[in-house]
Amino acid sequence: MATKRRKLGNPLALAVMVLLTEKPMHPYEIAQTLRRRGKDASLKINYGSLYTVVQNLEKHGFVEVAEVQRQGNRPERTLYGITDAGRVEAMEWLSDLLAVPVQEYPVFEAALSLLGMLHPDEVARLLGERLDTLEVRAASLRGGLEKLSEALPRLFLIESEYKLHMIEAEAAWVRGFLAEITAGTFPGVEEWRTFNETGEVPQEYRKLQGGDFDRP
Repeated sequence: MATKRRKLGNPLALAVMVLLTEKPMHPYEIAQTLRRRGKDASLKINYGSLYTVVQNLEKHGFVEVAEVQRQGNRPERTLYGITDAGRVEAMEWLSDLLAVPVQEYPVFEAALSLLGMLHPDEVARLLGERLDTLEVRAASLRGGLEKLSEALPRLFLIESEYKLHMIEAEAAWVRGFLAEITAGTFPGVEEWRTFNETGEVPQEYRKLQGGDFDRP
């Protein structure tokens, strides 16, 4: 199942539409509500970009002006509500994101694919630094979740739970890989070490240079 090509691709647009299913809001209120619910940990939110997102949603017929408020000498505030087309778009878009895995090309994965150019001892040092950072982030997020769970239903914290589990999973993998390198049990670590120390490509690596090696 392939995801549908959509008129808007910014996840913030989806967040705006989902939020407007609750009630009409003006852009500043949308931003404040998203931040209050901790969504700024998963979405890049600032007033300028949010206002542009709302304008684009209106352009494509997904939201519309619901009310213009005027209070004394204060600037008028435009409240936006979701349209029927916007509700359908939000539901389909969210369904696609939940159901269909997308190759996102994370930079850490790219770095792992190229780490052979670094000496195993240097890789071990760098991964040790990464592991320390991951453990700090996990502890911080765990504490934040505990605090937020006192004020918010779990439904509003699912993405933070997922993020915590992903950090913990990455930390566990890095910890295991690091142990293999430092213990010398990682297959081919001596050839890897020799390559970095002498510049000589090991024989078993040379046969992969012709382009016939298929990666999974």
